Amino acid sequence: RYEEREDFAVVMQPFFRNTLLPLDSNGKPDLSFFAADCFHFSLRGYAEMAVALWNNMLEPVGEKQTYNNFTHDRSKLKCPNPEKPFLSTLRNSGFRSSDLILGKTEPSVPYWAVIVAALAGVLVGSL
Repeated sequence: RYEEREDFAVVMQPFFRNTLLPLDSNGKPDLSFFAADCFHFSLRGYAEMAVALWNNMLEPVGEKQTYNNFTHDRSKLKCPNPEKPFLSTLRNSGFRSSDLILGKTEPSVPYWAVIVAALAGVLVGSL
């Protein structure tokens, strides 16, 4: 929708796509990243997400990190540099409209495989 515009861009930031639950030294969920309700992030958790989002905005399209490793390390914060002083978009990452197909894509798993797996799970569970 906005690919042809030079004054506006929408870019997916996938930093949370493959993020795993942060664990403490005992291998249990590290609750210091979560608020008292154990669902929302704490100040520490939001700080980690902010760093991951900022880094994603500076990474070129097609090379964006899809996870957050919860290291609480400020040295992982990326900064703009003279070669790429702007937030990354399709256009300044070197893509043209024809390079990326943003429409429908084929699913990685056929729809029938999901149905078969669900039925098998119900059958095994009932046995």
